[in-house]
Amino acid sequence: MNDTLDTRDEARDREPLAPGNTIQRGTRMKNQQREAPVALVTGATSGIGVEIARRLVSDGFRVVISGRSEERGSRVVADLGDQVRFVRSELREEGAAGRLAEAARDRFGRLDVLVNNAAVDHTGDLLEVGEAEIREVFEANTFSAMNLLIAVARIMREQGRGGSIVNITSRLASIGVPTMGIYSASKGAMLAFTKAAAIDLAPFGIRVNAVAPGMTRTPLYQEWLERLADPEGEAERVAAAIPLGRIAEPADVASAVGFLASPENSYLTGISLPVDGGYLAK
Repeated sequence: MNDTLDTRDEARDREPLAPGNTIQRGTRMKNQQREAPVALVTGATSGIGVEIARRLVSDGFRVVISGRSEERGSRVVADLGDQVRFVRSELREEGAAGRLAEAARDRFGRLDVLVNNAAVDHTGDLLEVGEAEIREVFEANTFSAMNLLIAVARIMREQGRGGSIVNITSRLASIGVPTMGIYSASKGAMLAFTKAAAIDLAPFGIRVNAVAPGMTRTPLYQEWLERLADPEGEAERVAAAIPLGRIAEPADVASAVGFLASPENSYLTGISLPVDGGYLAK
């Protein structure tokens, strides 16, 4: 898609619309769609990623979602509408980050926002964790996200319009929790990378920030609860440990991403925004 607008179309768009002039209305709508910014959201076929995509669409973005399941990706596209495209990607494969970045740009002709959301969970006795497990977690949560950030930043630099990159980390990037050490380290690395990349990319007008969710009501959370002997009691205990008295909803995280993605916040870079109900403030 060519992002350069015909100046005659621009002039017509500035003219008031005559009642019933559907041709002019159609032209204006096409131009607005052509100019709308484009976001890439990874891991967006379930949970938090879907809500992030939903929020960005409501904020006026065209959105490319990625994930490993064609079936789930198609369902999300059907749900969110014609401003969304799906690209299947396994980011742990060699060269996948570059291919996804280019595919996302090509879907709508530009790329303005990246949300690095794809990740895997990990729990386990630290002294029983093997090298292969550590490598697998870091490949998914750290190395893939780093490679995609770099690939997208190169495109943003070439476009010359700046951009916004949001890395989804975790409250566990900043605190220790039993059995979560490997996951915490993978997210802590992304927090450090967020700050370093913000400095490196600032000369190109590319902002890099992080959103750090606390416990969030996702399908994974529900599955974890259901495996426990007392799911209801555990849910109450988890909520009681949070100053605001509840766990996060995916929409809470999506709202924070929308805030950082917005060009209205063009002076924010290198920050980590906790979405944890005050947990880290204790």
